[in-house]
Amino acid sequence: MALYEYSALDSRGRRSKGTIEASGRQMASSQLRQRGLFPEKLQEVSSRESKQSRQLSRRVQVLQLAVATRQLATMLSAGMTIDEALATVADQQEPPALGQSLARVREEVLQGVSFSRALQEDARIFPQIYVNMVQVGEASGTLDKVLHQLAEFLEDQARLGARLKAALSYPLLMLVVGGGVLAFLMVFVVPKVTRMLEDLDQALPLPTLWLMGFSAFLADYWWLLAAGMLIVAVFARQQLKSERGRLWYDRQKFRLPLFGPLLLQSATARFARTMATLLRSGVPMLTSLEIVTGLLNNRQLKKLLTEVGSAVREGSGLAAPLRKASIFPAMLPQMIAVGEKSGDLEEMLLKVAENYEYQVETRLNGLMSLLEPLMILVMGTVVGFIVLAILLPIFQASQGMG
Repeated sequence: MALYEYSALDSRGRRSKGTIEASGRQMASSQLRQRGLFPEKLQEVSSRESKQSRQLSRRVQVLQLAVATRQLATMLSAGMTIDEALATVADQQEPPALGQSLARVREEVLQGVSFSRALQEDARIFPQIYVNMVQVGEASGTLDKVLHQLAEFLEDQARLGARLKAALSYPLLMLVVGGGVLAFLMVFVVPKVTRMLEDLDQALPLPTLWLMGFSAFLADYWWLLAAGMLIVAVFARQQLKSERGRLWYDRQKFRLPLFGPLLLQSATARFARTMATLLRSGVPMLTSLEIVTGLLNNRQLKKLLTEVGSAVREGSGLAAPLRKASIFPAMLPQMIAVGEKSGDLEEMLLKVAENYEYQVETRLNGLMSLLEPLMILVMGTVVGFIVLAILLPIFQASQGMG
């Protein structure tokens, strides 16, 4: 994907400028026309500028966007105009990218551009769900209520992401630190000790010989291991760049022991909550499905939801094609079927989201309570083996002297 800087006119002859990400110049021009813009100038941004743009956008976290959105909603509910609210919120932002973007949006709004169209120019900061919901809020005259819903949605997403990161950070830290300590022992400490043991001039126990052999291999051929790991990493990265390789990788994620069901439940919760938020805001079903499909990072889910969208476009309900896809938990299509019959689909989707978010949190807590002692046990076993292998010949030598 490349980043293009454009200058375009809308149907009223008003000029707007911004950036758009696309796979090529023709695709970028097509996307602009879909927005009702007719490009005058379309130029690819240099790789350095593109990299800086990506770095700026990464600094805008979901929670920061949620806070800014809630501030906007509160000010609009209090009777402030959109340009006054944008000016106030833009001045209060810590991440420079978000403040600069909101200031630019305000300038375009003052020139007569709609709020939703102005947001489209910073797709790296404002996702498609954000733009579509704002567009619906503008059309229905309920922008403040829609922004409140958006803030709640973003806060829920940030909360779930924070829980996942916090739960996985401790075992990952233990793995890195423990692996580093063991590598240091095997490469630098054990060889010195084993040289002393060889001077004892006696037959060494089997555990000691194993330890000495493994330590010698690491000390002499560490570069071979590093080269092998680098080759595997490069090969894996190249495979993940291909559509086929990424599809295979994303499919295997859900088959992982312990973590596979956790990832699937997390994806289900995100799908259900996003769909519920969009439908509750008045976004049509097909548009909602397209937005959700674009937000998901898993290629397998994208492929299946694209097929679901095709079935819905042909007149099918949502429950039947989801049941046929047979990847989501059975509860999701069942609850959706109930919602479609009762006319309360949004509420059913929210209940599904809450249920699986609770299951994700419960499963995470259970996994962490299992992983922590398991990792301590593994580390203790390895260290105990090293200590045993070192002490055994010393103990034998002391018995021989006695």
